[in-house]
Amino acid sequence: MLLTLAAPSASAAALTAQIDGVEGAVKDAVVAASGLTQYADRDVTAAQVQRLYAAAPAKIAAALEPYGYYNAKVHGDLQQTPAGWIAILHVAPGEPTTVAAFDLALPDPARDEKVVRQALATFVPKQGQPLDHAAYEKSKAAVQTALLASGYLDASLATHRVDVSRADNRAAIKLAWDPGQRYRYGATTFSGGQFTSGFLDRYLPWHEGDFYTQSQLLQLQQRLIDADYFAIVEVQPDMEHAHAGIVPIKVTLGPAKRNVYTAGIFIDTDIGFGVRGGLTRRWLNTHGHKLKLEAQIAQRLKSAAATYSIPLPGDNNRSYNFGVNYLDENTETTLSHTSSLVVNETRDWMGFTRTLGLHLLTGDFTILDPNGDTALEQRGTTTLLYPELDLERKQADDPLFVRDGYSLTLAVRGSPGVVSATSFLQARADAKWIRGIGQRQRIILRGSLGASTVGDFDKLPPDLRFFAGGDRSIRGYTFQTIGPHTADGLVVGGRDLAVGSAEYEYYFSRNWGIATFVDAGDAFSGFGNFQTHIGTGLGLRWRSPVGMVRADLGVPVHDPDGQTGVALHLVIGPDL
Repeated sequence: MLLTLAAPSASAAALTAQIDGVEGAVKDAVVAASGLTQYADRDVTAAQVQRLYAAAPAKIAAALEPYGYYNAKVHGDLQQTPAGWIAILHVAPGEPTTVAAFDLALPDPARDEKVVRQALATFVPKQGQPLDHAAYEKSKAAVQTALLASGYLDASLATHRVDVSRADNRAAIKLAWDPGQRYRYGATTFSGGQFTSGFLDRYLPWHEGDFYTQSQLLQLQQRLIDADYFAIVEVQPDMEHAHAGIVPIKVTLGPAKRNVYTAGIFIDTDIGFGVRGGLTRRWLNTHGHKLKLEAQIAQRLKSAAATYSIPLPGDNNRSYNFGVNYLDENTETTLSHTSSLVVNETRDWMGFTRTLGLHLLTGDFTILDPNGDTALEQRGTTTLLYPELDLERKQADDPLFVRDGYSLTLAVRGSPGVVSATSFLQARADAKWIRGIGQRQRIILRGSLGASTVGDFDKLPPDLRFFAGGDRSIRGYTFQTIGPHTADGLVVGGRDLAVGSAEYEYYFSRNWGIATFVDAGDAFSGFGNFQTHIGTGLGLRWRSPVGMVRADLGVPVHDPDGQTGVALHLVIGPDL
């Protein structure tokens, strides 16, 4: 290659590089390897320019080899201008090297493990594909990681060769793994914990002697974190003491603060301005029993609750729970004072949290006249004893701001009426789905369905009747103002419920966004009485330090009951 210098000078000047012929990541690698950009912002002498320019073609050709280009050609020109030096290089990478032969040996049963099969299926490059050394190294590492995750802790590469023929741009890959024996779980030891020996065994997702998998180690770690006993959780295989295909597991723990106190103020347009507080005793004794106390006082809702939990042995996170609850609710349509006792069992079941329990509810209630006429009010007193089954499942990529997640809750409750004020059977399903679009948009879909059969509806408290309207129902309507009503206008609630919502959010900055929504549905008694209530509007979103803040303005659309006006809905809390 000839080096042409225009008006040679020993004076110093800046050096600018112009490289073409390649694009994207390949160009970035070529520019970095050329060594010419190091003097873009500082002076360089003529001798240094000549030396850098002369060395650049070889460096560029070497930088192209990891991308499969082994016969690259580089030519160009070096010019001196009043502003400094300009190095112009034209890169001809040539034909990419193609994998002509691909031989990967990995014996069964290691090859048949699910994560190993996935790593092998996505291995690149294979026969007929362009040779890319970075992708090749990444694929090798993925197979090795999959073997270790499946319990082949001694797995190693016995053969790893890439033979390249520059003359015809062909390559041959030969790989062979020696997986060794598959390890099984040995004893699991817990250190640093605060509980009696054997208590934490309930969280183990395996039995001693089962095959080792890394996913189960991660599952144990997550279970211990979710148990809310510990500030530190580390789960590791004890490779130092592994032998004869058995690997012990070491779990290192650090207790969390024993008491958690919560307090705060809030505003919710359904129940108004309020304060809340609580105490959680993470563990009461060495058997891991828990106690939780909660209370809130708002303009239209006062409540208090105490829950005592007893963890049970087993790998399904079982617990017995005993609760006492008090509720004083005063909405635009109802006034109720109820107390309840709850005994239930919770456990993990087929991906759900299953709660099966017995409720005793007693209290009095009043259906209010919207115009304040006490003579038209309906009053009732009830006592109900009924079993209830709840299934709940929730998944989110980020609990503070969900971009991919959902929640699903199913509930069935009922009583034959033998020791209750009335017989009833009720089922309800609530679902919410969130999906991000790009970096700035989200779609949120929500729906609720409910159905009941009731012997004496007048004995059913408002807690167990269906109403619609409000922040989490149909926006544009105030809380619980949609439902069957008397000739005098009293909203008495319904036996059935069907509500759906679609919402679109756009974030114009990291923490601020706008939203538009359409909600529709009804609370009714009998499908022949269903009337569509539609609410739509606009909202503001703020990712505040204390959680998501949602402020919406909604209006009814062609309401069948003639309701009009604008309703403000303000909610602070998580997405799911």
